[in-house]
Amino acid sequence: MGRTRYNWPVTILLILGSVFILFPLYITVVNAFKTPAETADSILALPASFTFENFIRAIEMTNFFNALGNSFYVTIFTVIFTVLSNSLVAYAIARNMHRKRYKFLFYYFVSAMFVPFPIIMLPIVNQMSTIGLMNLNGLVLLYIVYGLAFNVFLYTGYIKTIPKELEEAAIVDGCSRWGVFWRIIFPILSPINATVAILTALWAWNDFLLPLVILGDRQDHTLPLVQYVFQSQFGTNYNLAFASYLMALLPMILLYLFLQRWIISGVTQGAIK
Repeated sequence: MGRTRYNWPVTILLILGSVFILFPLYITVVNAFKTPAETADSILALPASFTFENFIRAIEMTNFFNALGNSFYVTIFTVIFTVLSNSLVAYAIARNMHRKRYKFLFYYFVSAMFVPFPIIMLPIVNQMSTIGLMNLNGLVLLYIVYGLAFNVFLYTGYIKTIPKELEEAAIVDGCSRWGVFWRIIFPILSPINATVAILTALWAWNDFLLPLVILGDRQDHTLPLVQYVFQSQFGTNYNLAFASYLMALLPMILLYLFLQRWIISGVTQGAIK
């Protein structure tokens, strides 16, 4: 057998990419357990003794568990209603792409991905204030609507690969169009449903800008917003901030590590099939 050529350029790029990803995480973890004096001496060195004092103070200063509950509320309901509603919209479009109006709708939704949020930010705030949805429920609604463009793109590509004969057979057996979707199509969409759910959860959990402009009541603040408490006019308490960041990131890091294969396979199938 001949020797396998080693792709050094790709290997070097992968190593550099890993360093750029893991180094900030190392800084966060190490300094979350340090005292301010230890951080001032060396930001890279390990702490002399691991203490959870920073985590306890961070929880108190941010009202962490209230913000954690808000983040879970927004993320869970956003994921559920996004999967249910966006899959329905994509199904209607995918099965009627031969009609001009549905083809127009598809490109209309996809074009929304290229509209920067800051352009429509102030009109959205004004509209949500007018209808009284400057709260967590309004935030969930906006996530569902803004996720529609990308999710329709993914769902439509996946649904096109499902044979129409399955639906025709179900209709012949007396199943309604509504029943066809929920009993036949929706279970087949499980891989892409998982992908959309995971990507939506990561977005809703980590987003900062949309909650910042929508949530006025401090009791409604999500985890990204409460990190502001560590920043003052004259500096930032990095030790407490890193401890809070780590607690906020941990649920989504675990979610991504355990379910990343669903993300990769689902995005690939939805984009190219």
